[in-house]
Amino acid sequence: MRKKIAAALILPMVLSSMSVPPVLAAETDSSFQADVVQTVENGAIEGSLVNDGQTLLWTGVPYAAAPVGELRWKAPQDCEDWTGTFDATQDGNLGIQLSGDEVIGSEDCLNMDIYRPNTDETGLPVLVYIHGGNNQTGTSKEIPFEKLAANANCMVIALNYRLGCLGFNSLPALKNGTEEENSGNYTLLDFAKALDWIAENAESLGADPENITVSGFSAGGRDVMAMLISPIFEGKFQKAISFSGGMTVADVEDSQKVTARAIAPLVVEDGVKETEEEAAEWLLSEDEAVMEEVRDYLYGVDAGRLASIMTNAGIRMSVFPHLFGDGTVLPEEGFDTTEYNDVPLIMLTGSSEFSTFARSDPYFADADDQELVDGDRSAEYAFAVKYGSELYGLFNAEESAVKMIGTYQAPIYTVDIDFGTDPELVGKDQAVLIGSSHGIFIPFLSGIAAGSAAGDGSAYEYEGPKELTELFQSYISNFLWTGDPNGEGLTAWEAWTDAKEGPSQLLLDADKEHAIVEQSTDRASYDEILDRMEADDSIPEDAKAEIISTVLNGRWFSQGLDERFGNANLWE
Repeated sequence: MRKKIAAALILPMVLSSMSVPPVLAAETDSSFQADVVQTVENGAIEGSLVNDGQTLLWTGVPYAAAPVGELRWKAPQDCEDWTGTFDATQDGNLGIQLSGDEVIGSEDCLNMDIYRPNTDETGLPVLVYIHGGNNQTGTSKEIPFEKLAANANCMVIALNYRLGCLGFNSLPALKNGTEEENSGNYTLLDFAKALDWIAENAESLGADPENITVSGFSAGGRDVMAMLISPIFEGKFQKAISFSGGMTVADVEDSQKVTARAIAPLVVEDGVKETEEEAAEWLLSEDEAVMEEVRDYLYGVDAGRLASIMTNAGIRMSVFPHLFGDGTVLPEEGFDTTEYNDVPLIMLTGSSEFSTFARSDPYFADADDQELVDGDRSAEYAFAVKYGSELYGLFNAEESAVKMIGTYQAPIYTVDIDFGTDPELVGKDQAVLIGSSHGIFIPFLSGIAAGSAAGDGSAYEYEGPKELTELFQSYISNFLWTGDPNGEGLTAWEAWTDAKEGPSQLLLDADKEHAIVEQSTDRASYDEILDRMEADDSIPEDAKAEIISTVLNGRWFSQGLDERFGNANLWE
């Protein structure tokens, strides 16, 4: 049970007069006129009106040249100016990736979608969004932002970028460029380039180039956290939001071995080497002549084949390592650094973060829903979701805050969403199988009930979830404008003050009638969760051991669990 220092049921009268969240007014500048046609540094762009005419949208706008050919594993370069008007009504290419059994997307994927209110106001804050998908899959269309741009009176820019081993590749043969390129963190270089483009063009689109908030979900949230410790992002943004992110950095040498083993089968298929062992050794060579051979080979491999490897990661760095602690783009010591890009920071989690990962794990994948809801395997599923979610949620927010608070100079805010766990509101099946899952914030941020966390969407038709949507968007809007989520009519959201005492999470939920907002001072330590897991007798010991060693093991959040229970080192 969490201890609360402040609690409030948000009564209907508080928000009943609000059709949109309260937002700060922007300036009106005659140099910007709302229209689907605008001019950026590379030329004119023509977009469209969406959200019943309330939002302007430009899609697929390039922020860098296509990273193809000799630019495949290089820093992104300026895109060429275009003649005429760029058609920004068509979706841009998403990064090449495996979707089911099909390769989709393109290497030519460095583009963005831009949303802003259909008004003449200028000086709008900018929210940059990085989609999730383990840095291997996903699209800028992950969240529909047309309502948020109008409601929060802001510009939202969602990015497409390089994915998989096209975005992160630390093999020795590719270290023949600048120090930043030699890091292997090409995706981070994409983000840095996008932020430069945004700073250069924000004013021409009516936004403030000195009020940029970077945000991302899941892998995108981890990318945002990495930006906070990366010297190359110093001064490129003024605030940050990590949605279910957390701290992850990969060791360069370990990562090289994993990547080489993953590419080795392609080398054998192409007849370059006879065995995968020989192929991996060849890919890892640091002999100059051999590295030139490897480099020529890698640049010649079809991108679709590269996109099809390491696709069973399941939030495990050991399968697809990325975010390399190279010493240039990211510090070798990772998040043990004391040097941060100190900006106001929000970190968010859901109370059932692990539910969808447990459901898709091979251990439960062959069970039908009813077996897991109230059948023979319901206790095992509940065990995996409970402890996986507690550890994952700690990783996403509180654990990072505890690590940072001693040296981080800017305010840190954390929030936990519990919506979706009430069977009276969402139905028993949804509450048990999904709950407040990975991505639970999306319907509240977007104002559109979509995605697995939303179920069939019917729960969002009640007044309580509607109020929670307005409240959440109000907190986010205030943060975008000022770096402080608090505002008139909102329950106080306290920043962290100490690793052991003082306010912690803001807790968000809703029943059918009201939004529920509470401030908690509870501290759940990692070891306490493991102690409770070890003492839990709700399932047989053999089932517990198997879940701990095969379902919960090796995840982003599992290092301490693996050490406690002797799970195999997945790097081996």
